[in-house]
Amino acid sequence: MPKLRSACAVSLVIFWISLLAGAQEPPLQVTSGLHTEVYDYLTAIARADWSQRDARIAAIHTSAEVEQRQTFIRSKITELLGGFPARTPLNAKITGGFSRDGYRVETLVFESRPKFYVTADVYVPTSAKPPFPAVVGVAGHTQTSKAAAFYQHGWISLAKRGFVVIAFDPPGQGERIQYYDPELGRSRVGTATSEHTAVGLQCILTGGNIANYIVWDGMRAIDYLLTRSDVDPKRIAVAGNSGGGMQSAYLAALDPRLAAAAPSCFLTSSEKLWTDFVPQDAEQNIIGFLANGLDIKDFALAFAPRPFDFLTATRDFFPISGSRAAYAEARRIYQVMGHPEHVNFFEYNDTHGWSVPRREATYRWFQKWLNNRPDDEGVETNFDVEPASRLNATSTGQVATSLGGETVQSLNAALGERLAKERPTLAGDALKRAIASRIGIPVDHKPQVPKIANFGEIGRDGYRIVKIALETEPGVQIPALVFEPSSAAGRKSAVLYLNPEGKSADAAPDGDVESLARAGYLVLAPDLRGWGETAALGGSFPHDGRYHLSMRAMLVGRTVVGMQATDLLAAFDYLAARPDVDSKRIGIFSKGNAEVVALLAAALEPRVHQIACEGGPVSYLDIVRARFHGEIADIAIPGVLAQFDLPDVAAAIAPRKLWLVDPAMPSGEPELLGKVTPEYQSAERAYAGLRAQKDFRITIRPEGWAFAKVYGEWLSR
Repeated sequence: MPKLRSACAVSLVIFWISLLAGAQEPPLQVTSGLHTEVYDYLTAIARADWSQRDARIAAIHTSAEVEQRQTFIRSKITELLGGFPARTPLNAKITGGFSRDGYRVETLVFESRPKFYVTADVYVPTSAKPPFPAVVGVAGHTQTSKAAAFYQHGWISLAKRGFVVIAFDPPGQGERIQYYDPELGRSRVGTATSEHTAVGLQCILTGGNIANYIVWDGMRAIDYLLTRSDVDPKRIAVAGNSGGGMQSAYLAALDPRLAAAAPSCFLTSSEKLWTDFVPQDAEQNIIGFLANGLDIKDFALAFAPRPFDFLTATRDFFPISGSRAAYAEARRIYQVMGHPEHVNFFEYNDTHGWSVPRREATYRWFQKWLNNRPDDEGVETNFDVEPASRLNATSTGQVATSLGGETVQSLNAALGERLAKERPTLAGDALKRAIASRIGIPVDHKPQVPKIANFGEIGRDGYRIVKIALETEPGVQIPALVFEPSSAAGRKSAVLYLNPEGKSADAAPDGDVESLARAGYLVLAPDLRGWGETAALGGSFPHDGRYHLSMRAMLVGRTVVGMQATDLLAAFDYLAARPDVDSKRIGIFSKGNAEVVALLAAALEPRVHQIACEGGPVSYLDIVRARFHGEIADIAIPGVLAQFDLPDVAAAIAPRKLWLVDPAMPSGEPELLGKVTPEYQSAERAYAGLRAQKDFRITIRPEGWAFAKVYGEWLSR
């Protein structure tokens, strides 16, 4: 026992010594309170957008002005969603069915696009005579989708009241899991919201939106209803909750064939959703929506003067104050149109969901306006619902295993391939203009030394670390660490060191940054907006802080990459102005997704001397081609593949030294170099044409190899 006590005492002493030794060096944090900085910056832009938009709406006083606004809403949203395809044969097929008291159910499969199969259930009244009014029933983000019990209660209650209902699965839900794994028996990427966001980010790169596919399915469902002789084409409505409320609102705004709408738990104001909650799934964020003068409130305005019912919950995460503001605005527009009675506001003191009170309000609204039954109190009776499997339209319960066909990812990948093949090759000033336009920054970067604040320094063997903050835009501070070698005299070569995990990620003793400093380089490691001290907090993948930041940026016409490029160019100007730096020998080293901002900044700034990118993406086309991907929200550039890709940017950097080390697959795993090289043939040709073949390299960093061993030649003057 004494020996044990002695050993414990020694261990305790060693522990405290190591703890004290580790505590001797001050932390590498520069300042504090910057986690909301980028949010505040974007919010200021959004407030200007909201103010301008609301002023335009307040200036509307005639029906003609309302109609002009409605035309703008429909055309602009359609444009921002990427435009809808031509109508193709539905190839609709009833695959089964059964009868119940007062209605029957037909299981249905149709193709909204060629081989893009939509699974649906059609509820048909049997206690009344056709033609019937009809309802497009759109499901929110539930795994069982159209077959969820609370949705079945809604569809059956409507059918018992004499409505034909077509209830269909959106992609990523019900029988249409896009990432279905037969061995797991479920999606490989998670719930419906995760599926939508995963492929939704890929759609952004081709200039589209997953909402395009979801809304088009709804429009084609209306097309199907119009083929049925038992449906009155002038009495078709739409209803749904949450994600279904979103679909209801989108369809109401975009499809003039609808006669009534009752979105539940979605409509609010863009301002309240922005400030009181967070950007949600990919289909709910239309790129450039706010920048183009639009607001969630516009969905109701576009429907006037047709009957529109706001169904809301007082304790919803879609803020009720925003819902009330949206209704107040809509009511004024309906008054201008001469039909204030055609818009209604129903709220109930409960939480998010298509609860009984909101379902009953839906029945009353549709009965009043489509079935000439204003006396119906909308009471929902008790009845049994079906097991979800009973409502399957496919033999296996999944399109993936019964029909195959296309997915949103495969269709978007085909679009990406077509864009890559058809786009003209841009170079020189034309490429610079395209880059600046796509990422949302001015095309002409005028060198301007940013203001600097000093926050102290840390001494280390052979160099010191100076903690600074750079003002890269008015009111925007970027924390950074400057590693200043003590041995090198005169003007030094410098490196901008970029890591999305933050400026401190590789700053430990014996790390990669220290290797650069010991080689005599002055190193500047900044927290570009969204990294390190400026990273947004909260959320989890895929709806984490980076995702929320990226969505907010794109709503107001900005991108994370564009903001970071602004920061990086300002950081370059700071280095170029330092008297101890050789302005002709400033390079950029990046890790991971920082490759994108490194390449784009180098293409825009010809003074960048050399670039090395480790573990970065191969190309945007590679991301679009991939069935699965990892963290890409921070590098999403809307419509980038319509104009350029990373290999084009690499070609524009020639003849400056460019190394691509350990290129990564979209999942983040190492990519085979044999697959990478063909994508960079244009870059190889550009370097060869300038007799600089030796300065372009695609290589690997073997596990465990030190920085100097891999990059010794890149570091050579």
